[in-house]
Amino acid sequence: MSDIQDWFRSIPIITRSWFSASVALPLIGILGLVDFRNFLLFPDLVFNRFQIWRPLTATFFFPTGFQYLINLYFLYHYSTRLETGSFDGRPADYVFMLLFNWICIVISAMLINMRLLMIPMIMSVLYVWAQLNKDTIVTFWFGTQFKAHYLPWVILMFNFVIGGSFLNELTGNLVGHLYYFLMFKYPIDFGGQAFLSTPDILYRYFPNRRGGVAGIGVPPTRRPAAQRPGGVGRHNWGQGYHLGAE
Repeated sequence: MSDIQDWFRSIPIITRSWFSASVALPLIGILGLVDFRNFLLFPDLVFNRFQIWRPLTATFFFPTGFQYLINLYFLYHYSTRLETGSFDGRPADYVFMLLFNWICIVISAMLINMRLLMIPMIMSVLYVWAQLNKDTIVTFWFGTQFKAHYLPWVILMFNFVIGGSFLNELTGNLVGHLYYFLMFKYPIDFGGQAFLSTPDILYRYFPNRRGGVAGIGVPPTRRPAAQRPGGVGRHNWGQGYHLGAE
């Protein structure tokens, strides 16, 4: 039990909070304390009956099973890597990324009648990690290796072949790409206007900490592309499952 507690406490605080909520809500549904249908996103109930909690609960709730465990693993693995890597010492910036992605996913879900938001939210985080570590070599099924920036699309195609559905993954990838493009690609590589910036109020509640990282996974800076360091590490992504699992 102490090993589990030590592991849980080792998770960075933002990822730990997200992970905990994603465990608590399905558990509440399993125990029958709340009808799980109250967790799903129904736009008419949000707007007509003011059940404003649904966009949030739909992000944390997912039916239990093997795919749910894979979701939890991805949440833990890639959110931890971002929070302690590219966003190390900058919790406000990481919270802003999560909020931006979540708002975009909620809007998209309401337009296409998506009831559960866990997969697209996790995929949006995975996509950002993949772009910030695009040259890292990842390993998929049967030892297939490729650069990390292909990973979100490999997962999408794999899930389409296995389960015939890719809407959740596609939504997450597109939202993750929107954040990455507006925050890094457009203002840095194309010299355009910076459309996204972390609000000051988030810095008030999540002040920057000393430290940070350098090298692999660091957000791009305003330097010529030829001088920008690329990721050269290797990451064994493990076996693939439905939803793309290690």
